[in-house]
Amino acid sequence: QVQLVESGGGLVQPGGSLRLSCAASGFTFSTYAMSWYRQAPGKERELVARITKAGDSTNYADSVKGRFTISRDNAKNTVYLQMNSLKPEDTAVYSCNALAVVFKTQYDYWGQGTQVTVSS
Repeated sequence: QVQLVESGGGLVQPGGSLRLSCAASGFTFSTYAMSWYRQAPGKERELVARITKAGDSTNYADSVKGRFTISRDNAKNTVYLQMNSLKPEDTAVYSCNALAVVFKTQYDYWGQGTQVTVSS
């Protein structure tokens, strides 16, 4: 059965750092692009960062460029999100997503999310 399990969230002061992890199982991790999304209360879910299957290309939301870094370890079936210089507006539930298209069929999996709260 497919599972994406996020960890590493918590309460941090402005300017601090957190590292989120998303451990995958039940599918061939190395064949999926991986992304982190976030959703703040009362707001729509937004894409934070995405990384290709091989990890050779990434893209970021403008609001996190230069502060967040997405990476993956295909040997450990895990994707990470290093978050530095955190701001109160980064407060949200962060979820990981796995996406692949095989013969025009989309496979799309989500984790349950982890809360990140940036506050003094």
